[in-house]
Amino acid sequence: MTQRRRRPLSPEAAAVIRAQRSAGRFSRRTLFAGAGTAGLGAALAACGTSAPGTSGGEGDGRPTAAKDLSATEKKVNWANWTLYLDYDDNTKNYPTLQAFEKESGITATYDEAIEDNDSYYGKIQGQLRNGQDIGKDVIVFTDYMAARVIKQGYVQELNQANLPNAANILDNLKTVDFDNGRKYSLTWQSGYAGIAWNKERLPKGLKSVDDLWKPELKGKVEVLSEMRDTLGLIMLNQGVDISGAFTADQFGNALDVLEEQLTNGQIRQVKGNSYKEDLISGDALAVIGWSGDITQLNAENGDKWGFAIPEAGGTLWSDNMLVPIGSPHRTNAEALMNYYYDPEVAAEVAAYVNYICPVKGAQEVMASSKDKELRALAKNPKIFPDQADLAKVKVFRTLEGTEETEFTSEFQRVLGN
Repeated sequence: MTQRRRRPLSPEAAAVIRAQRSAGRFSRRTLFAGAGTAGLGAALAACGTSAPGTSGGEGDGRPTAAKDLSATEKKVNWANWTLYLDYDDNTKNYPTLQAFEKESGITATYDEAIEDNDSYYGKIQGQLRNGQDIGKDVIVFTDYMAARVIKQGYVQELNQANLPNAANILDNLKTVDFDNGRKYSLTWQSGYAGIAWNKERLPKGLKSVDDLWKPELKGKVEVLSEMRDTLGLIMLNQGVDISGAFTADQFGNALDVLEEQLTNGQIRQVKGNSYKEDLISGDALAVIGWSGDITQLNAENGDKWGFAIPEAGGTLWSDNMLVPIGSPHRTNAEALMNYYYDPEVAAEVAAYVNYICPVKGAQEVMASSKDKELRALAKNPKIFPDQADLAKVKVFRTLEGTEETEFTSEFQRVLGN
């Protein structure tokens, strides 16, 4: 059974959003699909023809890395999510990517090919398994999917000598359970889930997940269909460290709370990005939501909504750049990654996407800008959180063994799927 997910954008819809983008900010997270098990089924169905000499590098059937042709083939192909890189509506180009080409001499292609983690994984898994070139040298996956492809041996180990700017990564992103030491991945952007509310209707604001269950909010609360965020916040509220070795019983205790609040009508709906429309209409007064979405809503509709990391903590997610195992341009890919970890470049990207910038020094670059709007963005805690905020958020740990299937199945049962 698959998890409810956001509907992917058609090219026509993406074009409409681009037209609107010039008048306001759109966040990538609005297009983010929740973690589910759809990719597992797609992976089983995926197939590919094994290329000679591309598998069994460790004697265990795992593919081996492709020969690096970067010295003679000066190109790099990048697959990313929709609306997730600075874009000039007038020139129809990506300014920072153009600058990279000029600076490096490497021709870069950029493809908004990733609609959600699971469907993209399903498309490429067969080729990855066989060590084939998927036609992309950099792909961007969210933590849980990055963990999967690293564990499967489907991505290449990075040459740290080619990544001096990687030293600029935020301290809390340096070490993650799925990639200790960042041998295979570098964070692209991050964000967090917390609680948001209508400031006019709830002038005192909200402080904890428990506030969502107040009688006066019955039928006016919505939570995310992203299991790790909704249940992550509830588990944190119950005193569970979601980044540690929590148990199935602890997960189940949080699920019981969700089921109770759904059954008694406290929660109006469980939704993906469409919870934003319900905040605008007033159908929802309080939600578990994403930081970037609230930044976007306030920019486009007036400063009408508050957002807070609950007192017990919020969840932190990241999207990560990786080099597929069959890419013949690893060194070129590393040059691209290194370029985007330059604080000046990272600041330019952050000004467009409005998610948590993973690069130290970018905030100072933005704060020193002559542009008043950029200086204001430099003070935005949803883009540049302070240490106090970062200390309050946790990364939902990588699920092991059968946990992924079992937990997702139970989550879907409670949702009625």
